[in-house]
Amino acid sequence: MHASSNQLIFHGAIVLLFGLVLGAPYARAIKRGAPAPIVNSWRVAHLSLPIGATLMFAIAAVLPALAVSVQVAWVIAIALIISSYAFCVSTPLAAITGERGLESDNVGLGQLVYLGNMVGAWSSLVAAVALVYAAFVSL
Repeated sequence: MHASSNQLIFHGAIVLLFGLVLGAPYARAIKRGAPAPIVNSWRVAHLSLPIGATLMFAIAAVLPALAVSVQVAWVIAIALIISSYAFCVSTPLAAITGERGLESDNVGLGQLVYLGNMVGAWSSLVAAVALVYAAFVSL
């Protein structure tokens, strides 16, 4: 197995654990009757991070089968790792602050939520484009 696959597995496991741990504040928000947008933000954090980790596990399994250079494999892996950690910051912070992180004119922690979302989204896009390229050249 490639070193890039091993890194995806390791970081995917960390992201999975973190996403599952976020089930506790999600449950607390439900129990205390928090406003629906806050409960929804905790739900997003708790559910989306394990989905991202699962994607990392799947790509780790597929990556050795792709006929691409080590550099392309690392671009895919690093982009997914950066994306996952960016969302590990932005999704729970959005639930804590009540910010959605969709506008760049936010201030304070809202700006950090926005930055995390943008880094996560752009690095996900880089990973997806690189993965499509890898799949195409491996046909």
